[in-house]
Amino acid sequence: MGKCKLCGKQSVLISDVLGVCVDCIRSRWEEAKKLVERVHVCSRLKFKLPPLTPKSKDGFRCNICGRGCILSNGETGYCGFRSYAGGSLTVKTGSNNYAIGLYYYDPHPTNCVAYSVCPAVTGRGYPVYALTPRGERGYYNIAVFYGGCNLDCLYCQNWEYRRMTMEGKPLLSIDALVDAVNRKTTCVCFFGGDPAPWSTHALVAAKKMIDKAKRIGLKVFRICWETNGLWNPLLFRKAVELSLETGGIVKVDFKAWTPQVYAALTGIDPSGVRIIRENIRIASEYFNKRMEPPLLVVSTLLVPGYIDDYEIDQMTRYVASLNTKVPYIFLGFHPDYLLNDLPRTSIYHAKRAVEIARKNGLENVYVENEWLLGYDYT
Repeated sequence: MGKCKLCGKQSVLISDVLGVCVDCIRSRWEEAKKLVERVHVCSRLKFKLPPLTPKSKDGFRCNICGRGCILSNGETGYCGFRSYAGGSLTVKTGSNNYAIGLYYYDPHPTNCVAYSVCPAVTGRGYPVYALTPRGERGYYNIAVFYGGCNLDCLYCQNWEYRRMTMEGKPLLSIDALVDAVNRKTTCVCFFGGDPAPWSTHALVAAKKMIDKAKRIGLKVFRICWETNGLWNPLLFRKAVELSLETGGIVKVDFKAWTPQVYAALTGIDPSGVRIIRENIRIASEYFNKRMEPPLLVVSTLLVPGYIDDYEIDQMTRYVASLNTKVPYIFLGFHPDYLLNDLPRTSIYHAKRAVEIARKNGLENVYVENEWLLGYDYT
């Protein structure tokens, strides 16, 4: 039972970690901001990461991702691995050919966010983009986990990326990713962390992996992305086009609608919310160019008490305004990282989310990891 420090309300749907309820986040942001900012600063400093977005006056603007860091000489960006020194950007790995990260072979069917529409699971897009009409058992996805992110989600289920960023290892070369392509691999998915701050590394690697797949005669080799969407829009468009060409899926995690709620949960700057919405729109431009498998999938984690009916209504209304056929996937929350004092998503919450999405015109709505759903609240 958490308590809001601003209005005094108590509920199982209020996190004492955040210290403020969703209503006060939306209506009393200047007061709420001081509370939640302290949580994010502690989260970042624990791993020796910059606590806030650098905004140095007359500094150098880094455009690798959508965070918008403005760096003075010798200063490190929010990502924790890219710095400005001597008139140019440098990277902690010492070379743009190396990222902090790792890869592994994930057997199909895997726990992909787009599981409900994934060619490797469903065969959608066969025969051009899937090996069989029944999926691809016996084959593998190359799962690329980047050690870095440009958000600070308090419920992050892959929070180990922070330690990787802090330690600057392991190193992942573009050549290693190209070598990973073999006759049993049918796709690659870049995730993490997030591929956005490593977008230049990922885009070069993806193109070279496609070339390798063609050389060895693979029938399909899809390029997929699992991302928070906070990319430089120009680079994001290139990522979308690679997925369009190869039969891959761009999976964008749309975390909230209200900029203040987004900020409380993820530490994002308000301008970043606009960029994420714009990148979803960019991907939707290409959606009708290839209907099978669907190019864009939008997902939302149903954080109890904070991603409420209002947030769901506005997010799904926005996606429906772009294209009603875009698959929308709701994910069950379980306590993790710092946001560990909320219950699991309730089955009632998930059902209501589906009803709202369908009411707003979305035609393809799914709930995944249903086994996480509970009955702790209505």
